[in-house]
Amino acid sequence: MTTRTAPGRSSLGASLIAAAVFAAAVTAAALIGVLSSPGTAGDYAALQQPPWAPPSWLFGPVWTVLYAMIALSGWLVWRERGWRGARTELSLFAVQLVLNAAWTPLFFAAGLRGTALVDIVLLVVTLSATIVLFSRVSRWAAALLVPYWAWTVFATALNFSIWQLNTGG
Repeated sequence: MTTRTAPGRSSLGASLIAAAVFAAAVTAAALIGVLSSPGTAGDYAALQQPPWAPPSWLFGPVWTVLYAMIALSGWLVWRERGWRGARTELSLFAVQLVLNAAWTPLFFAAGLRGTALVDIVLLVVTLSATIVLFSRVSRWAAALLVPYWAWTVFATALNFSIWQLNTGG
């Protein structure tokens, strides 16, 4: 019995390197947010918030799980098609990571809540397209992004509400 090997599955070493690349890229996106505005919990608490806003302590655990799922999702697509075979999918994946990384510096460090809203709307659109493209390669990869999408849609509504409550529009 022979098994077909996808372009990204050429060797265990290549697979481990790719997994490390995805983990590093997602970690970099997370670190940009953490390092750009270390006082986000205090800044968040100081903002007028809607009654449905989650407590600041919830964001760390949620994002930790989501970032792990994001990295795994990208790696699964790479594993099925390789870098060349999934160029469009992985490019869109990279774009959503950049938009993700930009949000915290915009919202907290720069205080540009309206600009952060534009960023997160673009993130939702890009992430939606990424899920569609990933679903054509790996159902698991697409499914792993759905909780991230749901949290980001929720965060978009929260961003909008906080922007409205703190600037009046």
